[in-house]
Amino acid sequence: MNKQAQTGNAQNQLTPPNRGSLAVEARISRLESIVGQIGEAVLMTTETIERLAERIDTLAVQVQDQGHQVQQQGYQIFALSDTVQTLAEAQSGSIKELEQLTKTLQDLATAIEAANH
Repeated sequence: MNKQAQTGNAQNQLTPPNRGSLAVEARISRLESIVGQIGEAVLMTTETIERLAERIDTLAVQVQDQGHQVQQQGYQIFALSDTVQTLAEAQSGSIKELEQLTKTLQDLATAIEAANH
């Protein structure tokens, strides 16, 4: 007897309840496989999300640090501009004093020349 004939005879010997039971078992096995694959996918997705969350946390810390640096630089720029303004005001006062001194020296030189002639 060939193999197909033997398989056909074996299938014919199964009673309808046995065939139904095998079909249910096959479906359950397939569902178990699908549930296992879904579980693996969920685990991989969870791990990926955790890695992304760690990266986002790292980036957030870096952005916060840069924000502090920018804030400090802002304070430094403000202090520098205030110092430059103070220096400009001091220079303006010095120029006025030099102009006054120059005028006084010119007046003195004029008076000395007038006394000598």
